[in-house]
Amino acid sequence: MYVPFDQLPPEARIWIYQADRPLTDAELTSLEPALARFAAEWTSHGRTLRASAAFLHRQFLVVGLDEAVSEASGCSIDASVRFVRGLEEQLGLRLLAKETLAFLGADGQVQLLERRDLRQAVAEGRLGPQTLYFDNTVARRGQLDGAWPAPAATTWLARYFTTV
Repeated sequence: MYVPFDQLPPEARIWIYQADRPLTDAELTSLEPALARFAAEWTSHGRTLRASAAFLHRQFLVVGLDEAVSEASGCSIDASVRFVRGLEEQLGLRLLAKETLAFLGADGQVQLLERRDLRQAVAEGRLGPQTLYFDNTVARRGQLDGAWPAPAATTWLARYFTTV
């Protein structure tokens, strides 16, 4: 069963898929019916799931599930990944790649950085402890409101800012 994303409870489980580029207004508009249809048809062992999907910051597909109603199964998670792969093909972008990190720039735009360039960016001062980082391992919808993006030093990136 589809629910608007903002109506999922704070404890709803989420999966975040980061696009390798921002989506255009036309792409975002054209995707709305497909996202709603996926959430409406998503099931686990024949049970309807109370779910939603939305693009945030023009670059992050977030799939949400109210586990108080029904939990996802391995098969239903596989179905969601197939849906994401279909979006990748349709849009000509990558959503499942994990080698790129995303930060919120001072201009309010998402800035991407290859994981292999992280140490250099910190050493050069391009990234600091207060740089806002989109930690896509966030697992609950409620965390999106206050901890996404979060200062890099409060995430797994903290080790890059400690002095020895």
